[in-house]
Amino acid sequence: MHLSENIFQVPNMNFKKTIFLWAVTALVTTGGAFAQVKKKAAAPAARKTTTGAKQQAKPAAPNVLTIDPNVKIGKLPNGLTYYIRANSQPKGKAQLVLINKAGSVLETDAQRGMANFIQRMAFKGTRDFPKSQLDSYLTKLGIPFGPDTNAFTTYDETVYQLTVPTAAKELNSGFNLLANWAARITFDPAAVNTEKDLLATKAAAGGATAEDRLQQQTLPVILNSQYGNRLPIGAESTIKTFTAATAKSFYTEWYRPDLQAIIAVGDFDPKQVEELIKTNFGSLKNPVPEKPQPQYAPPATPGTTVKIATEKGFPYTLFQIIVKHPQAIVKTPSDILQSIRINIFNQIIGARITDLTKIPSAPITYGQSSYTEFTGKQDVFSTIAAPNGPEGLETAVKAVVGELERARKFGFTITELERAKQAALERIAGEYGAKSNIPSGSFAGAYEHNFLTKQAIPGIDYEYNYYVNNIGKISIEEMNALAAKLITDQNRVILLEAPDVEKDKLPSEQTLLKWVADAGNGLTAYVDESETPFMAARPKPGQVANLKTDSVLGVVNISLNNGVKVILKPTRFAQNQILISAYSPGGTSLASNQDFVSANFAAQVISNSGIASFNQTQVVKMMRDKAFSITPYIGDVTQGVSGYAVPGDLESAMQLLYLYFTNPRKDADVWQSYVSKAKTALAKSTNDPAAVYQDTVQAVLNGYAPRAMPLTEEKLNAASLDKAYSFFKDRFADASNFTFTFTGNFAVNEIVPYIATYLGSLPATHNSETFKNLGLHPPAGQITKTVYKGTNDKATVQLVYNGGYEFNEANNIQLDGLEEIMNIRLVDSLKDGNGIYSPSVRVSYFKNPEGRYKVTVAFLADANNVDKAVATMVGEINKIRQNGPVSKDVQLFITRDARNRQAQFKQNTFWQVSLSTASQNHQDPDKILTRIQELSQVTDQSMKDTANKYLGSNLIKIILMPEKK
Repeated sequence: MHLSENIFQVPNMNFKKTIFLWAVTALVTTGGAFAQVKKKAAAPAARKTTTGAKQQAKPAAPNVLTIDPNVKIGKLPNGLTYYIRANSQPKGKAQLVLINKAGSVLETDAQRGMANFIQRMAFKGTRDFPKSQLDSYLTKLGIPFGPDTNAFTTYDETVYQLTVPTAAKELNSGFNLLANWAARITFDPAAVNTEKDLLATKAAAGGATAEDRLQQQTLPVILNSQYGNRLPIGAESTIKTFTAATAKSFYTEWYRPDLQAIIAVGDFDPKQVEELIKTNFGSLKNPVPEKPQPQYAPPATPGTTVKIATEKGFPYTLFQIIVKHPQAIVKTPSDILQSIRINIFNQIIGARITDLTKIPSAPITYGQSSYTEFTGKQDVFSTIAAPNGPEGLETAVKAVVGELERARKFGFTITELERAKQAALERIAGEYGAKSNIPSGSFAGAYEHNFLTKQAIPGIDYEYNYYVNNIGKISIEEMNALAAKLITDQNRVILLEAPDVEKDKLPSEQTLLKWVADAGNGLTAYVDESETPFMAARPKPGQVANLKTDSVLGVVNISLNNGVKVILKPTRFAQNQILISAYSPGGTSLASNQDFVSANFAAQVISNSGIASFNQTQVVKMMRDKAFSITPYIGDVTQGVSGYAVPGDLESAMQLLYLYFTNPRKDADVWQSYVSKAKTALAKSTNDPAAVYQDTVQAVLNGYAPRAMPLTEEKLNAASLDKAYSFFKDRFADASNFTFTFTGNFAVNEIVPYIATYLGSLPATHNSETFKNLGLHPPAGQITKTVYKGTNDKATVQLVYNGGYEFNEANNIQLDGLEEIMNIRLVDSLKDGNGIYSPSVRVSYFKNPEGRYKVTVAFLADANNVDKAVATMVGEINKIRQNGPVSKDVQLFITRDARNRQAQFKQNTFWQVSLSTASQNHQDPDKILTRIQELSQVTDQSMKDTANKYLGSNLIKIILMPEKK
């Protein structure tokens, strides 16, 4: 991977619901619950280098990469390192980070859990920021805050981060708070006792979720060292012994300037910021004597270690192979070249594993493979897959391991290598072209990594030039040698994780190893199918009937002679981005209840069945060297497409779009795979409290309408591919009802020919079809529904206020304000000790199929006191109705909203969504520009009136409680 890439992003896997693949392929951190996968911010500035006292323009040694000249690296006399970089994205904001080289690996046996405990105590008060003042300050910053949001603890570090305005006073306050976290946490004894009891309970349970508890079983096996004995959550027995004195001892010993760094990236004057850092951190002192930091290097383990783990409530079976390698640090140009090889390796092997989910009778429902940084001074080659239930586990294991063995034995093909090179060049070129828009958080992530590992930060200019000049030197022989090195059966861990209910169906360790060994038998070399264009010839173009320019918005509106409407918004916000979307009224509202399941599956199945004469595997391979995506969808009241393309691949995107309208493909194997996956997910969901709860929410909020009820095997058996395919074709048979929106880097005169060719030639029947109003909305009145499922000691609560709604700009802005003010008020007023956790408010409103609104107040509560928590929450909401908002909260909303809108004006996504939404709701698009002026309509009185109008008698309470014992 090249230096600008994210270390590793564990993707989402969607079965009945979206889950986070928490498995161990990234740095493990602790936030609020147990051990969570830390998703590092991407760092398009390139990764990281030295801690020198001054900005360095020359290599410190021969062949060592220089530091990006745009970052200043310095060191205070007390040893504290600082990184400063001016950056205007986002404008008027600064990212401030405090890094402590103090993680759980430093804990003694009697201190297990101490690093995470101190991180959480930082939010209980410091010398200059008592608890109430700290909460108030963080609330005013306008961001979610708390020990799970502004900080995290890993094995090797504890990090605190803030986003603050760049006015001098605000910057100083931000640095002051970081300095307080660095050396002035107060450790109030009462707060210590409260927090340790909470953490001890979580540690005793093995974590709050099934994923947490599985990690506790698997991570010690994977890490196999001091790291494996120091999970950041700690141990119940040691946490119970924590006192203010023992916490202060660890804090004093390891939170010290020579082990700390400050990172400041933002829209500011670097000289001013350097003085603020010296002022706030120069007086911090190191303890005498300074205790040496122990270093732990995990030993290599010969052969393969197997761990089979099950947990009640875990909804899926997952199979993972992890091969551990010594950590590689990029310091020299040759290291960058090796990182490019790894990037290419990841693209090729990742594509091969993903292809296993696309073939007929796919052996896995999800798969990913890549080489990445890990933790404990290790890198890992990790492959993870989800089989079709325990019955399909042997097939899945042999298919996945067989594909890895194929790469190890036979290597890659020239065509795979050249495609991967091209994709890598396009990606780095895109990052280089967008270098002026890199967000501050990305730079901060790069500098954090540099401080911890000394990995190079040469900068995007150097990196881009190195890529262009050297990627051509990478040979197929080098790539095949790399595959043989990374894919090995030494220092390997095989994990099998599953629900408790499937324990008896799982193989033994010996059987699993035999499957793995047999997977290499009878393999042949990989065959890379030749690429073919989607269309042999372009369709006959249609005609532009009308073209009108909106000079206020910088938008061009086009009508084609077949009735298709097009909205064009050319921008220069991102060099290599064109966003594409389309909608037409109808959706699944036009399907009967009997055919709803077929209709609801239609877009998913057809979009994964290939196109025209090409199956999905062929389509995926045809797209590998291109950067575009087109996905059809069928929603409740609309159907359409969404996608993107780089300018050079726009025509390919348009051809694929055209074919989805005119020549969709149906594949019986894909249909059967979807049905099988759905049945497997159904079986799992009965043991998944979150899935059962979500099904209940869906049913209750739609008045138990037939199509809102949970999916059943009987309904699946009644569905058919023919019905799904027919419904899909019907939805896209008449293009005259469609409106397309294009936003991004294009010239109008250059894109119009594509529009005329591929949109103007779409079939049109001009039947003016629209959606049906099926009355799917929450019932009126007061309703309470309680679900008993799972063993969590916390209840999940949703309070849903709802009703009819007059959709217009004036009402919308008032509801937006109410959402923000309620979030501020509830977080600020519901302090620790009241049995309410993580309150949040979400407002939604829509015009179609009828005007409706919902105000959803969600929170966690102690299960043994949920009635009191609900009453407390309703009481707080009623205070807003009776007394109105606090004036400063109203002004805070106005300030934030205006600032956000100014930033959004420079984002393609904002314009794409806003223009399409305005069209769909028949709103005046010019109103997009007047939002800031309309904020004057938001006042203390208007907010009180809005609260009374929308937080009324229609209230639905839906509660998830642990099962009764």
